[in-house]
Amino acid sequence: MKNVTDSFFSLGHWPSAGSFGFNTDILATNLINLSVVLGVLIFFGKGVCLNDLLDNRKQRILSTIRNSEELRKGAIEQLERARTRLRKVEIEADEYRMNGYSEIEREKENLINATCDTLERLENYKNETLHFEQQRAINQVRQRVFQQALQGALGTLNSCLNSELHFRTIRANIGILGAMEEITD
Repeated sequence: MKNVTDSFFSLGHWPSAGSFGFNTDILATNLINLSVVLGVLIFFGKGVCLNDLLDNRKQRILSTIRNSEELRKGAIEQLERARTRLRKVEIEADEYRMNGYSEIEREKENLINATCDTLERLENYKNETLHFEQQRAINQVRQRVFQQALQGALGTLNSCLNSELHFRTIRANIGILGAMEEITD
């Protein structure tokens, strides 16, 4: 640290004029060179380059900020449009869902009603078939009973009738038929 302070104090003790030499103290020469360069730049460039550079940089930053703001506004608008579309789609989805549920309920009701109708028709058909089968069975029983009664009556008649009684019955029937013929003429 002593070398640094010595170099600053030695600035005031330069050798007298007439002698020319190189100062090998790097810190002292760098400081002098920097101050000379900055002085020249400030005097001659006096804001021309620096102000232009700063103005250009400022304009680029401002245009970047404007572009960013425009992009931000565009993104916000797109976001709002997307949210609006999302709300519409959600509403449509709810409508489709509700319509779908109501359609399912209608189809379920229609299916239940059709099944009930089919079951009722089948029940009626079953009852008609049972009634028909009962009537057929009753008729078959009647026919057999009638046939058995007829066979029994014929058997009784054949055993009771002799040929003379048979001829008398035939003559009586012929007489009845003849009387009926006279009445109709």
